[in-house]
Amino acid sequence: MPARLVTVNVVHELIRGPTRWTAIDKRPVSGLVAVDELGLTGDRQCDTRYHGGPDKALYAYAEEDSAWWSTELDREITPGLFGENLTTRGLDITNALIGERWRIGGPKTGILVEVRSPRTPCSNLAARMGIPKFHHRFVATGRVGAYLKVLSVGSVRAGNRIVVEHRPDHGRTVGAASGRA
Repeated sequence: MPARLVTVNVVHELIRGPTRWTAIDKRPVSGLVAVDELGLTGDRQCDTRYHGGPDKALYAYAEEDSAWWSTELDREITPGLFGENLTTRGLDITNALIGERWRIGGPKTGILVEVRSPRTPCSNLAARMGIPKFHHRFVATGRVGAYLKVLSVGSVRAGNRIVVEHRPDHGRTVGAASGRA
């Protein structure tokens, strides 16, 4: 079964986190969403020292990892809850290689992205989850998702196919780069 984009998520509402405003409240949107070098049309980041910019234009998280957390926490994990822009299915993001390239959607209108780094969550994630220091627990699992650089702009929508077009030969995965032992 090919990898797919389950949802495209943009900021619903800016909320006050423990120390600053945050755009972590991402929720699914329907239809085609334009993507440029800085991310999805209709989305935003509040603290651009740590979020956003060309190397962190998009944040992808696997539905399979959300399901794992749902069991672990005994609660529903809805798409966008972790602040991801792209919720995927059938793509092992934890074991994706830094520098791996994915085609999302078709070659003419879709996008080409590159895995740049694992997510490094802050206390805003813990506040969103309502679990003190959850961000430390999140990192310890290595199931942190990946920040993506947009190499080729276009548009995406839920249901788009995701194809891994390039895998570097170095073997450094998102999970290992996150500091997971």
